[in-house]
Order: sequence, then C-alpha cells, then structure tokens
Amino acid sequence: MVYPDNFELKIGFDRIRELLREKCLSSMGIEKVDNTGFEADPGRIMEKLSATYEFQQLLVFEENFPSDNYFSFGTTLEKIRIEGTFPGVRELYDLRRSLETVKSILNFFRTREESRYPALKKLCRPVKTYPYVSESIDRIIDRHGSIRDNASQRLREIRSEILAKNALVSRRLSAVLKQAQAEGIVDSDTAVTVRNGRGVIPVSISGKRRLKGLIHDQSASGKTVYIEPQEIVEINNDIVELEYEEKREIVKILTRFADDIRPYIDDLLESSSFLGEIDFLRAKAVLGNQFKSVKPVVSDRPCISWKEAIHPLLFLAFKKLPDNRKVVPLDIELDDRNRILLISGPNAGGKSVCLKTVGLLQYMLQCGITIPVRENSECGIFRDILIDIGDEQSIENDLSTYSSHLLNMKFFLRHGSDKSLILIDEFGTGTEPMLGGSIAEAILGELNRKRVYGVLTTH
Repeated sequence: MVYPDNFELKIGFDRIRELLREKCLSSMGIEKVDNTGFEADPGRIMEKLSATYEFQQLLVFEENFPSDNYFSFGTTLEKIRIEGTFPGVRELYDLRRSLETVKSILNFFRTREESRYPALKKLCRPVKTYPYVSESIDRIIDRHGSIRDNASQRLREIRSEILAKNALVSRRLSAVLKQAQAEGIVDSDTAVTVRNGRGVIPVSISGKRRLKGLIHDQSASGKTVYIEPQEIVEINNDIVELEYEEKREIVKILTRFADDIRPYIDDLLESSSFLGEIDFLRAKAVLGNQFKSVKPVVSDRPCISWKEAIHPLLFLAFKKLPDNRKVVPLDIELDDRNRILLISGPNAGGKSVCLKTVGLLQYMLQCGITIPVRENSECGIFRDILIDIGDEQSIENDLSTYSSHLLNMKFFLRHGSDKSLILIDEFGTGTEPMLGGSIAEAILGELNRKRVYGVLTTH
C-alpha cells in the first residue's frame, strides 16, 4: 500500500512514468507503463528487476536487437473474433510487420547462451509463432502494404480489365484531342487533364457546344470548361463499376483471411502482449542506462543499505546545466536495529532531497525499475510506503496545514507496522514550536513501538 493518493506526484514518480512513456516505441508499451505499479512480492520484483537489468546489458553490448515495427495489433485481433468481420489493409500490414518483429526477437534470444539473458529468455518461452499466419498475409499483401494482384483469381481479372480500359480511355482521349485541335475547337498546345478522377479536355467557353460530352469543372475565371468526351463516358463508367467490384473482392479476401486465422487469435494476442512487454522493458532499460542504474541485492525483509544513491530527476536536471554540476550521492542504512533516521539541519541543506530520494528509489525498485545506487547496495521490500510531504491544506475539506499533517499521522499510527516505510518532511512543524515538538515526540515514540522504518526531517 502507498499513501496518500497523490503519492507518485509527491515523490516525483509521475515524471519517471512520463520519461518511460517517451521512450516507448508503441502504444502497447505505453499501456504497460501506465499499468505498472507498486509490488510487495519479492519474487515478482526480482523477476522484473532481472529482466530490466539484462535488457540494460543487452543495449550496451548488442547491436542488432530488433527495434522497428512495434505496432499494436491486439485491437485488430479482437475485432476479427466476430464472424464476418475483417481487418483493414493497413491493419493487416501492421500485423505482418509486428509478427516479423516478434519472430526476430525470439530468434535473437534463441541464438544467445542460456546463461546470458536468463530472465529475458524465460519471458520468450511461452510465445508461439505461426508461420501459416505470416504466409497467409504474404499471399495477400506485398512488402509495401498493398493488396497483391494475385491475392485471388478474380482480383487479377478485375485489375487486368481496369488496366485495359484505362489504356483504351487514354487512346480515345488522345484521338479526340487531336481531332479537336484539327477542327480548331482547342489550341494546339492544349493537353488532357483530370477532374473528379476523369480524363477531361479544357475547352474555351465559346467552343463548349462544339465538343459533345459532360462538363466536370470550370476555371476560376469562367473562361474554360473541362469536358469529358461523350465517347469515353461509358468506358469510364465501366471502370468505376470495376473499381467497386475490386473493393468488394478485397473485402472477400480479407474476410476469408480472418476466418482462417480466427482459431489462432488467443495465441496471437499473447504475441501482442509479449511485444508490448519487450517495448516496456526496453524503455525501462534505456532510462536505467541513462540514470546509470543497477540491480541491487534484494532482500525479502524490510531494510535499506544504499551506497552512492542518487536522485534520478536531480541527476537529469544537473546534466542540462552548463557548469557540469554533480549530484552529491547519498549513503543510507536502515535495519532492524536502526530503523528510523531523523535528519535535522538548516533550510536548503538537502534534508527534503534525501527524503524524496529514499521514497522515489524505493518506489521505483518495487515497481520493477532499476535504481541509481552502487552495485553492492542492498534493498529490502516494504509492504507499505507512507509519506507526509508538502502542504495538504484544503479549504474544501476544512483542513489547515497542521490538521492535514495530524490526519496523516493518524493514518500512519493506524496502519504502520514493522513492514512499513514512513517518510515525514518537516516533522512537528506547522504549529507553535513547543506544542508541535511535544506532539511529534509522542508520535515518534508510538511509531517506534510499532517498529516501523522511516526517514524524518525536522528543524
């Protein structure tokens, strides 16, 4: 459990989530980022950290990991579950390229030693590939994503007829134009143009009755009209009918394809989820390498033993500064003998940064994200992270600054345990110093009796 509801905003994890979204290649990865959250199961946390750190190593030492064509195709597959439905041509093209990416990823890990990327290889094992599906798509579309002429016998015939009639229209138009030029209906330099998808001849307004046909357009000045000669109107009508028939034939082809792959939809959805997971892991790994993060030693008991911990957002902010300023690393240790750290000092002395570093890194770790600490650092797992940072004053809820702090303390005393990490900034402030100090001392004593772990700052 984390407390309060705006916990992520308070500690800065909302910015970490935003950075992860930016590094995703697909909407599937972004969805995984949005759904990631706090875990308290040490086994699941270790799995996520191991996979992320292996991916960080992969990005450093490998050069040819597939990073193109991460298209979301889960929605398309869900759509064609219903009999009679079919995918769009673009959806089919994206599905084909995404399945090829899945295949390339699986082949990448199959060619690596088992000991090299064990967590990532384990992730690949349940994923199935169906060459039949990819081959079926290849028979329908070409490498540019267009429907092949030979996707069906009838489609080939239709397109051949369209080509033949288009060629006939071109010849007839040229003949009509030459005759019109010879009769002085149009100038000798007049050329055929297109209006509304039809081949037309520009004719001056005075000569429009000398060339029989349909008027499709008029120039802005009104001095020229664009006429489709009467003798090619019927041919063009035939072409339009053939184009409609072509569309109907394509729908039949796509519907047959949907019927053929419907039994494989559940397995293909697993491939879609796998691709999203790889995208998510890649985003975490890119960010981890940017932060110089590592996978620390993870213990299933509550504890913190960090060496050279760095606040990642402060690290990024300092990197943008021209003076090459460095973040001062933090060493901190909490164990069952020294569970609560009380930090006192002047304003702008780094107390709150220390507090937020602990909160953010511990939360990142329990979301399965590697953290910027030295490699031999040890991280425990907490069931709860409860914080009181900033001012929760609320006119709507009739809360003053101090009463909001007291409500938080009440929550901590009620829910805190020996598996809780509690972070309190400016402990005991917000009211008259003597009274605030006495209340803070009483609360601290009770938290200590509940054997919570915590970092508290005060003046």
